[in-house]
Amino acid sequence: MRKTHSSLVLLLAAALCLLIGPTIASEAESNFNDDDDGVVEAVQDDTPALATDENGEELVYESPKYDPKQFHFVDHFDDIEKSQKLWVKSQAKKDDIAEEIAKYDGVWSWEAPQRIVWKNDIGLVLKSKAKHAAIASKLLKPFTFKEDKPLVVQYEVTLQEGQECGGAYIKLLSANKATDDLTKFNDKTPYTIMFGPDKCGNDIKMHFIFRHVNPINGSITEKHCKKPKDRLEEPFKDKLPHLYTLIVRPDNTFEIRVDHNIINEGSLLSEFTPPVNPPREIDDPEDKKPEDWDEREKIPDPTAQKPEDWDDDAPPQIPDPSAVMPGDWLEEEPEMIPDPSAQKPDDWDVDMDGEWEAPLVDNPVCEKVSGCGKWKAPLIANKEYKGKWRAPMIDNPDYRGKWSPRKIPNPDFFEDLTPFKMTPIGAVGIELWSMSNEILFDNIIITDDLDVAIDYAAKTFDLKRKYIDKESKTWWHRLMRHMNYKPGWWALYFLYCSIPIGGYIYYLYRRAVEEEDTTATDKKTDAVQPDDKPSENKEDSTEESSPKTKKSDLEVKEGADAADNEEDSGKDSTEDVDGGASEEKETEETTSNKPRKRRVRKDAS
Repeated sequence: MRKTHSSLVLLLAAALCLLIGPTIASEAESNFNDDDDGVVEAVQDDTPALATDENGEELVYESPKYDPKQFHFVDHFDDIEKSQKLWVKSQAKKDDIAEEIAKYDGVWSWEAPQRIVWKNDIGLVLKSKAKHAAIASKLLKPFTFKEDKPLVVQYEVTLQEGQECGGAYIKLLSANKATDDLTKFNDKTPYTIMFGPDKCGNDIKMHFIFRHVNPINGSITEKHCKKPKDRLEEPFKDKLPHLYTLIVRPDNTFEIRVDHNIINEGSLLSEFTPPVNPPREIDDPEDKKPEDWDEREKIPDPTAQKPEDWDDDAPPQIPDPSAVMPGDWLEEEPEMIPDPSAQKPDDWDVDMDGEWEAPLVDNPVCEKVSGCGKWKAPLIANKEYKGKWRAPMIDNPDYRGKWSPRKIPNPDFFEDLTPFKMTPIGAVGIELWSMSNEILFDNIIITDDLDVAIDYAAKTFDLKRKYIDKESKTWWHRLMRHMNYKPGWWALYFLYCSIPIGGYIYYLYRRAVEEEDTTATDKKTDAVQPDDKPSENKEDSTEESSPKTKKSDLEVKEGADAADNEEDSGKDSTEDVDGGASEEKETEETTSNKPRKRRVRKDAS
């Protein structure tokens, strides 16, 4: 019975491994074709993976349906053919950089994420690392900063390999001639807003930069949003999809959200450096500090005098005058002597190397005494030491305070109370250099209605994270998450399948050892053994036996006669006695016509 149960466990474990293995393999595979222009086209599989919520109800993913009139730009990348027609890969080169790395030769791909939730949920993936990469798409309609409509920018990023140094931000390119030809898109292309995460080492940023146009002279200055109080480390580590949202309102306020949570907010007029509006007054560049201007708050007391007994030259430590040289101190013996075992190398050239001298070693004579060489008394603190004398400090009667130049009106002053009215946006672009690859962008939208953006996220990001968060609650998927769902997990999968098989083999081995130990014990004891033990006699083994069967008088007599015969022959071995009894029983059972009485167990079949 126990063997049957164990075999069943083994078969179930093997079946489970066989079922899980192909599923893991199929989900981990990613098929794509690489074009010559650095764009990779993925093979789209329309069969959705099974995803359920916490109640066990299936979460069915469909590419979000939307009204184009509600968006200035929208792309979920699921329709690969349509999406590839929107995006243009840059063919430009960076200025002021080595020729071999100046080209934007990063590889882009339309494909499902490594951690598949639905196979038909496609994203735009930067496949290469340590390369400049740029790709852009024109908006469905330009975004102009009207007085009554906010700007809402929203997109997903999954850092599938994590991120140590690099960005995952996007640029909203200004609507002008520079964006007419997107094949020339580069780091110098004018943009209106740059938004998104960036990290290099311990420097973590959430960029929100807008380019402000000076209303007086037309010059452009980048305004950088101040850092949020909380560090955003998880999106760079957990390798999960994250949603980034920027809202800029006509009242000059802004919000930055990550996964719907507000991480930074404020005003365009106060939360940026340098500030939008310059100061009304500036320091007069012609004003110079007077030569007699005294900025010292304290000065040495001019009336103070150094005491006559003050010795500036007294050392901080002096030899101990009470110290006495130990009696066994050998002043004539040097502390170091030439190594007597050293020999001049055969290739030593006196003309080139000079006279050869043996290296110095510790004098062995000094090890047995207090010391060798010239004796010096140990140093102790000098009671007369006071250091350099300095006059005490007093308030400066001529102190006039810290000098600062006088203020004059700022000739470049202006006051822009509506910095929201930025340069119109004509395209969206991604221009990156990253030390990590497999950066996935998805569901990029630009709209003027926050409710539209929230609804779009509910049909895409929220549904995806709802499934992933539920999936991560199981220990197996948490383990897979730490392994980044890589082919290397097959080693762990093999170990996972080996545990029940190895346990079953160990169980069989232990059982065999126990049976062997029991048999050996039976052979070495004089104790009465159960009758249902298999008999060494082939004929006896065919008869039924029971541990509850009572021996007949004839059997007892046969055993006694056999024991007497063994004693007469001088055999005292327990094993021989048993053997003799067995032979007598065989003889009696063969020659006697008298039937043997047997008791049968009631539970016998």
